[in-house]
Amino acid sequence: MTTEFERLKFRLDAGHMSRREFLGRASALGLSAAAASVLAESATAGEPIKGGHLKIGTGNGASTDTLDPAYNANDATFLAHRHCGETLLDVTPSSDLEHRLAEEFASKDSVTWQFKIRKGVEFHNGKSVAAEDVVKTIERHSDENSKSGARGLLTDIDRLSADGDTFNVVLKSPNADFPYYMADFHLVIQPNGGKDDPASGIGAGPYMVEANQPGVRYAFKKFPNYWDSSIGHVAESEVLIINDPTARNGALQSGQVHMINRVDPKVADRLKGMPGISIQNVSGRGHYVFVMHVDTPPFDNEDLRMALKLAIDRDGIVDKVLRGYGSVGNDMPVNASYPLFDPSIPQRRYDPEQAAAYYKQSGHDGTPIVLRTADGAFPGAVQAAELFQQSAAKAGIPIDVRREPNDGYDSAVWNKQPFCAAYWGGRPTQDQIYSTVYRSTAEWNDTRFKDPDFDRRLVAARSELDPVKRKQNYSDMGRIVRDKGGTIVLVFNDWIDAVSDKVDGFVPDPNWGLMNNMAGLKCWLKA
Repeated sequence: MTTEFERLKFRLDAGHMSRREFLGRASALGLSAAAASVLAESATAGEPIKGGHLKIGTGNGASTDTLDPAYNANDATFLAHRHCGETLLDVTPSSDLEHRLAEEFASKDSVTWQFKIRKGVEFHNGKSVAAEDVVKTIERHSDENSKSGARGLLTDIDRLSADGDTFNVVLKSPNADFPYYMADFHLVIQPNGGKDDPASGIGAGPYMVEANQPGVRYAFKKFPNYWDSSIGHVAESEVLIINDPTARNGALQSGQVHMINRVDPKVADRLKGMPGISIQNVSGRGHYVFVMHVDTPPFDNEDLRMALKLAIDRDGIVDKVLRGYGSVGNDMPVNASYPLFDPSIPQRRYDPEQAAAYYKQSGHDGTPIVLRTADGAFPGAVQAAELFQQSAAKAGIPIDVRREPNDGYDSAVWNKQPFCAAYWGGRPTQDQIYSTVYRSTAEWNDTRFKDPDFDRRLVAARSELDPVKRKQNYSDMGRIVRDKGGTIVLVFNDWIDAVSDKVDGFVPDPNWGLMNNMAGLKCWLKA
């Protein structure tokens, strides 16, 4: 009962359930009426207030951004699509699936899946959302020429079809986690799948796009025909792109915005002590990385990659950069927050002597290794790179830290330059993070890592029903990425947001910052 009750409590806290519904369902679970009433009163002390103009300050936006959800690659565009778009499903803070445009889904064999599309939902252009729009959306993202960040999730689709109000998917092999793919933030359902104008911003979300100024601001107005009354409380919402962390903090302090993301851990405690501001932080699956292209010299040398992995002082970065708002990484994208995590995988520690030995064995010529970074890569990214430079020097490994402009970093540096700082938000399942980033065919395989044994185990794990065997597959995959891959996972970060006391309804979400970027939809302004 505890798990189900916690889910009910979260939905009540987040405004997704009425007090009456909570009392009824809590009573059905065996909680006394008196106890349920007390909890409901504490959770609903402030009922959502409708109206007002909410302003959000975000980092990590660029003038090169687009409202085509296939290219969702940063906080700014993710926030924008949360306002104007909808996916079939969404992931709750407890990693359960929430029905959005799909009101039901089912499969008897994990190969053939049916998703029943909710009736009475409109796009902003007045067209009703239909199963055929879903087919066209998934077709566009899964096309072999697609550059969608979700393409790596969709390569095992055999065929798609629409039958009345049902969207059907047939896979090439079983995948019990497939419904989680339909919650991916790239797979925003668009009229005709976005094939006519993918960057129009026309979706089925609670807000219509009023202003689209990439790298500057996005403005939204409430869509009067939106189907879900539990979210979308404010009349207008605005996302301001403020890449400089000091300016972002100042915007919150001055009242220019009501909340900000990507708070630098160095200033989090100082902001916490300021009147009218609270720090909202939560740990999860997000992680900061240094990415090496394993097909590009000198990173095509496995000994050199291992030398660099051993030459970084992760504990020092947690202390000096994160100030305790996170935990050490282990050169693979999963931690104990994931189901079927294997805690027996050894934690990699800073070892300058071993790093020096691997560096010598690599035969590298001693030329400084260029590491590109920027303030916008992740909070504290420049300092982390400089600390890495210092710890690597003790192993005799020269690193040249190159500071790049924030604007355009995601389009000009990440996934382009062979060694750079980046971040990943994590995913709800191991299968999804590995399929998105590490599978050989993934569009967002930012290390160019290709390993047939890894790919084979990834597919095998999807159809394995024995949890012991499935866990072993994921353990083997983690070890392959950890020891052979091109990712240096520095840390698993806390999501740190700062919120004005003029805002209510904020509940931190371990999936991503700003309530999995749903704060503009789930929060409201106090009277």
